[in-house]
Amino acid sequence: MEQDKKIRFAVVGCGHIGKRHIEMVRREPGAQLVAICDVLPLELLKLDTGDQSVVPAGALNENRRAGNEPADVILFFKDLSTLLSANLPIDVISICTPNGMHASMAIKSIEAGYHIVVEKPLALTVSEAERVVFTSLKYRKQVFCVMQNRYSPPSVWIKELIDSKKLGDLYMVQLNCYWNRDDRYYKPGGWHGTALLDGGTLFTQFSHFIDIMYWLFGDITNIQARFRDFNHSRLTDFEDSGFVSFDFVNGGMGTLNYSTSVWDKNMESSILIVAQNGSVKIGGQYMNEVEYCHVKDYQLPQLAPTNPGNDYGAYKGSAQNHNYVIQNVVRVLSGNACITTNVLEGLKVVDIIQRIYALKDK
Repeated sequence: MEQDKKIRFAVVGCGHIGKRHIEMVRREPGAQLVAICDVLPLELLKLDTGDQSVVPAGALNENRRAGNEPADVILFFKDLSTLLSANLPIDVISICTPNGMHASMAIKSIEAGYHIVVEKPLALTVSEAERVVFTSLKYRKQVFCVMQNRYSPPSVWIKELIDSKKLGDLYMVQLNCYWNRDDRYYKPGGWHGTALLDGGTLFTQFSHFIDIMYWLFGDITNIQARFRDFNHSRLTDFEDSGFVSFDFVNGGMGTLNYSTSVWDKNMESSILIVAQNGSVKIGGQYMNEVEYCHVKDYQLPQLAPTNPGNDYGAYKGSAQNHNYVIQNVVRVLSGNACITTNVLEGLKVVDIIQRIYALKDK
């Protein structure tokens, strides 16, 4: 692509996370927001698009027939099929819909000729994720999986430390994810909490942290797990808590302890590492601060502050790092960078979660 050409985006799904994508695309100098899509009427979405007007696609066509060509507008579509059939000058489609729709919408968009940004998870099954992989290869399109926690300063730091081999052999890893999700989050008639569209606690709340674990240490094997539903039986179709133990394929062993049954607010997202030459713990509510670092012949550097978690009012999510995701998309499609989280990594996270959840039936 031309170096000075803006990368043009459409955002599908205008809920909480879709609004983050809209904001980040608009703030990115190398990007342009061309269209948005949602099943809700435009007037109910309460979108902030600054000085850009949002115009229903049908109304724009009427204006054009009348000889009027509005400048710098964002087109609004009610469904993905109509958006894709409009043949707009779009480079990338951001998919921010419920989890169970990600794979089918990604495949449909790739087949229509577009690169994809897809919110986590890539899919709810390995077979669906593999179809996205195969389609992206067939049509030679990039799939950017949103795993924005990789950009937090503690995550960048620990990745560099592990890759440098300063820690030596890995002994143990403990990943703790203790959050609150109650009836302020699981609304009657909504998609959160449903097996078909949500998929489960590990997919919706904690796939970011499973991605971090895989990114740092690689794949897992010899998985054992226990699950429990403490206080969500009337709210969800699945567990709210679990203990998972495993071995790393590359050596060492680990545990994942998680729950959304914490009262009132998120408590902790942390990773503790015990290795040959030292120990490290990154903690806080969103794995946002180094709580312990004692490593042989090593001094912890000064890290930049981590962005706060996404604030959705009654509940909070992972770190506000979507700006880095959009920057990476623009740089990759402009030929200036490599993709940060590719479709195969998105597939691997789905694979790990599916293998954990397969133990529910045993």
